[in-house]
Amino acid sequence: MYSARRANVDGIETIQLADTSRGMRLSIAPTIGNIAYEFSVHEKNYLWFPLSGPAELKANPKLCGIPFLSPWANRMDGAEYWVNDRRYALNRGFGNLRWDPNQKPIHGLLLFSPLWTVVSVEANDQHAEAACRLEFWKHAELMTHFPFAHNTTMTYRLAGGSLEVEVAIENVCAEPVPVAVGHHPYFQLHDAPRDEWTAHVAARDHLMLDPSLIPTGERRPVEFADPHPLRARPLDDVFANLIRDPDGKARFHVTGGHERLTVTYGPNYRIAVIYAPQGRDFICFEPMAAITNAFNLAHSGVYTELQSVAPGGTWRESFWVTPE
Repeated sequence: MYSARRANVDGIETIQLADTSRGMRLSIAPTIGNIAYEFSVHEKNYLWFPLSGPAELKANPKLCGIPFLSPWANRMDGAEYWVNDRRYALNRGFGNLRWDPNQKPIHGLLLFSPLWTVVSVEANDQHAEAACRLEFWKHAELMTHFPFAHNTTMTYRLAGGSLEVEVAIENVCAEPVPVAVGHHPYFQLHDAPRDEWTAHVAARDHLMLDPSLIPTGERRPVEFADPHPLRARPLDDVFANLIRDPDGKARFHVTGGHERLTVTYGPNYRIAVIYAPQGRDFICFEPMAAITNAFNLAHSGVYTELQSVAPGGTWRESFWVTPE
């Protein structure tokens, strides 16, 4: 039995989806980056969320739950980038950019954004879902950095024992809109310490990174054991040439004692970042539409797989999270 409702939690607007037959609950904060902060099964949250609730997330924003990274994921190599053979500069004066420790712009413009609008919240006998929309082109503080008019609709859906996260990017401008979006989900298990977890890396190519974590263009065969024990080596790595099943999807998973969490990438998520730092009780399987620094690497010819949306078109893809 599925249900969907809007609820006020500590003064924050939230959406609550449930699959009561499986003991599943999903909690979303649309006005805080449309972040899902709880995906519980029988009261065990498989999303790493080290806060008391959405009010603390709003007061002290930090990466956790399922953040959406757009219009670029991860880092760019500087405050300028190339798209459609033209150079663009980020506008530091607006104060809405994030910078990594090497002063590289990181994770786009929508982290913790209050600009999402709830489009629908519904449930039937097949699923429960909630869709939120962000009309990027209406906001000067966004368009000043990325002047490509588009709308993004994100749908969270509980169905068949899995959580699906679907993104649709609609191009409403007169030129192609490049797609370099991604997600940075933080996952946790409950039945074993982090150093006893193992990870399955469903990829053939390991992208080499420079000291600023920007891809160099070199690719090597994936050298990790399968499964890879997290105690053997922390991860902050980029992978390509994903291993697809006959349905076209790539499946990564982390296993503890008896628990396993599988993260399934749709075909348009062509890059995987895996982040599992030493001493932290989480692992991130990050579905990415493009590699780190995709705009500039595509312009230089190093990266040839950058996707785009034609005028009037829509790019659409999902990833799925399945606890076992």
